[in-house]
This record gives sequence, structure tokens and C-alpha cells, in this order.
Amino acid sequence: MDFSKLPAILTPDLGLLFWMLLAFGVVFFVLAKYGFPAIINMVDERKKYIDESLKKAHEASERLENIRQEGESILQEARDRQAQILKEAAETRDAIVEQAREKAREEGARLLDDARLAINQERQAAIADIRKQVAELSVEVAEKVLRKNLSSDQAQMDLIDCMLDEVSANK
Repeated sequence: MDFSKLPAILTPDLGLLFWMLLAFGVVFFVLAKYGFPAIINMVDERKKYIDESLKKAHEASERLENIRQEGESILQEARDRQAQILKEAAETRDAIVEQAREKAREEGARLLDDARLAINQERQAAIADIRKQVAELSVEVAEKVLRKNLSSDQAQMDLIDCMLDEVSANK
């Protein structure tokens, strides 16, 4: 390959190459002395900022997880408390219903006893009234029979003698 026909920019001569290397060395020295440390400091600061941000994000994630767990525990506690309250309410309801049933039984038994007592009293009163009426009717019938039978003095004397004989025979 023949390099003589290529443009001069692609085939620099020795003098140009020297000055280019010298300019590159000066620029590299200035950059190495002043530019690279500033760039490295900026990169380090950026790295620290990113690391701190990641650390804060991790801490925030942990706090969020803790808050979520606390929320879950609070919800579970609320559910447990709700179940306990419902259980207590059911027990109270059952106790009230049982008390009402017992009171109804007692009231029913008391009313039944009162009704039986009233029935017995009415029956005794009815029996007494019937006995009284029977006695009155018996007396009236006996009186009418005796009047008819004892209309004469002789019949009265015969009845008295018969009763005296019965009384003396019973003794």
C-alpha cells in the first residue's frame, strides 16, 4: 500500500506528530492535575448521593413494611375484638332469652296456680251454694210433707213417739 497518495491529515509527518503529542501531554497534564480530580469528586459525590438515596429507600421500604405489618396486626386485633364482642353479645342475648323464658315459666306456673286456686274456691263456693239450696229445698219439702202428714194432733204425737224411740234405740 502506498501512503504517499493519502491526504496529509491521515499521514502526518514527524513534526506534526511531535506537536500533537506535546499538546496532548499538556492537555492530559492539566486534566490530570485539575480536571480529573474534580470529575472524580463529582462522581464520588454522585455515588454517595445514590448510595444514600438507596439506603433511604431501603429504610423507607423497611418502615413501610413495618407499618404494613402493624396495620395487619391492628386489623387482626380488631377482628379478634369484634369476634369477642359478638361472642359476648350472643352470650348476653342467650342469657336474656333464658331469663325471659324462666320468668315466663314462673309467671305461667303462678297464673296456673292462681287459676287452680280460683277454680277450687269457685268449686267450694258452688258446692256450698248447692248444699245450701239442697238443705233449703229439703227443709221446704220436709215442712210441706210434715204439714200434710201432721195436720192432725194424733199424727204429730205418733211422730214424736217414733222419734223418741229411735233416739233411745241409738243410745
